[in-house]
Amino acid sequence: MEIRHSEANDIAAIRALYAQPSVYANTLQLPWPSLELWQARLARLHTHFHSLVMVEQGRLLGQIGIEQFENPRRRHAANIGLAVDEDARGRGVGRALVEAAVELCFGWLDVRRIELEVYTDNVPAQALFTRCGFEREGTARGYALRAGEHVDVHLMARHKPLAQ
Repeated sequence: MEIRHSEANDIAAIRALYAQPSVYANTLQLPWPSLELWQARLARLHTHFHSLVMVEQGRLLGQIGIEQFENPRRRHAANIGLAVDEDARGRGVGRALVEAAVELCFGWLDVRRIELEVYTDNVPAQALFTRCGFEREGTARGYALRAGEHVDVHLMARHKPLAQ
């Protein structure tokens, strides 16, 4: 398995990943995403957004997006979003992508705080993020519409340790 920055030839596979029902149900994506939408999102990334993928023998297993905030007062923070292929779960894909994102943020982007939102009923994702050092900071009630219902998310974050 290899982690690398996403490339233009990954866009169709990323679109297919986010078209999986369990993926769009647990992210802010809509069902039936178009290829054109994903081409527009990923073809020309701005300098504050990074897209990492994990591939194995040419097959995309997962993707993580990292958006460092542009506002000068929030430049120390980034938000991440993760998707793992339904057939690749339980193989360490999510953990490896989160760890790569943490390394990029803390080691190279001068990010001191990584934030994420995770649906309150997505227990496996909550466990993954907790294992990766994220802590729950609160709950946002009625955060997003999913299949006709407004659902809650937990707000989680990980902070860069202070230098000794």
